[in-house]
Amino acid sequence: MTSRPPGLRFYPTEEELLNFYLRNKLENTRQDMERVIPVVDVYSYDPEQLPPMSGEASIQDPEQWFFFCPRQEREAQGGRPTRTTPSGYWKATGSPSFVFSSQNIRIGVKKTMVFYTGRAPTGTKTKWKMNEYKALEEAAASTSSTPPKLRKEFSVCRVYIKSGTLRSFDRRPSAAVAMNSESQRNPEASSSLANPQIAERTSSQGSFSSGDDGSQPIAADGTFDWDEFINSEEFY
Repeated sequence: MTSRPPGLRFYPTEEELLNFYLRNKLENTRQDMERVIPVVDVYSYDPEQLPPMSGEASIQDPEQWFFFCPRQEREAQGGRPTRTTPSGYWKATGSPSFVFSSQNIRIGVKKTMVFYTGRAPTGTKTKWKMNEYKALEEAAASTSSTPPKLRKEFSVCRVYIKSGTLRSFDRRPSAAVAMNSESQRNPEASSSLANPQIAERTSSQGSFSSGDDGSQPIAADGTFDWDEFINSEEFY
């Protein structure tokens, strides 16, 4: 295993996870990708079993680990994925949201989940959380009104332990709040708020999505039917 200098962590932005790691995995353009992020069916294991299976970049990390999760067979046949593990289940929290690049382009979709021990609906909530990212077939400008399609062969998952501190992955950018609230009041004004020169971003490379607090995704214009798309089968 390749060692890293003390103090350095594998901490990719959402943009890097989608545009570099997941995109290269989907296109099979980097043979060494699985040394960094291995392929693991995260739903076949309890979360505490996952850290030792992580790649060389994050196996020594005390709080977050990354995996490529293959599409389940039942999902490939048109069904919904199973999120039940041997001792519990992953439950989605909030709504799925688009992830935007630093150029204000839609590059993927993010779903946040919390792990519960036991069986639904009487399970016990834990501190384990997961962000599941899926890439779009083609990047789409924030002003596009055409519903994008997802690449489902693999997703990239960030499994982590909820902490008491606010980290860049967990922040909800103030621009996202402004665009979301303003688009609901005035759909025509949302296009100006989506200007990448105006939008404030908090991650080191500028990618952002809505947060883990159940917020709705950012509306890009007044004609796009977000509610229908968010609740469509594309997100399962």
